[in-house]
Amino acid sequence: MNLPNLLTILRMGMIPVVIAFFAADLPYWALAFFLLAEFTDFLDGYIARRYNLVTKFGKVMDPLADKLMLMTTLFCLYATGRIPLWVPIVICIKECSMITIGALLYRKDIVLPANFFGKLATVLFTAAVLLSFFSDIVAPWHTYVLTVATAVAILAMIIYGIIIVRTNPQLFRKPKSAR
Repeated sequence: MNLPNLLTILRMGMIPVVIAFFAADLPYWALAFFLLAEFTDFLDGYIARRYNLVTKFGKVMDPLADKLMLMTTLFCLYATGRIPLWVPIVICIKECSMITIGALLYRKDIVLPANFFGKLATVLFTAAVLLSFFSDIVAPWHTYVLTVATAVAILAMIIYGIIIVRTNPQLFRKPKSAR
């Protein structure tokens, strides 16, 4: 187990901590752990690429940890009245679809790297979540940033779909029936 993978596991372990802080009505502690998780995401990716420590585990679990942290935080923000329900629902549908497709592709030894729009969506969601913690001060700007982040995330998913179709056409051909 290398350092980037340990950081990914640590990030997954932060998910219940964020939930606990929301449940205890300590939202700024939840925000601190969300931001720490985002920092570990940046750090593990940097270390993995810089020191050639990229692993299959990291390629799968890193984005999974990110998706779970984001969905958890968005649902907690909704539960505390900081964001509208449509945001976590749309993102949950999108992320669950991506996780399912990613798992199916992984079974065929296909792992897609992050694309620009996926990374941009991450940055926008981090900003939107941060703003949402201060929604009473910055309203309605946090909703605008959430809307843009959601649109960019959906665009990233569409681009992933196009890449999958273009680079793996064999996945979409009907098998020839045996006679």
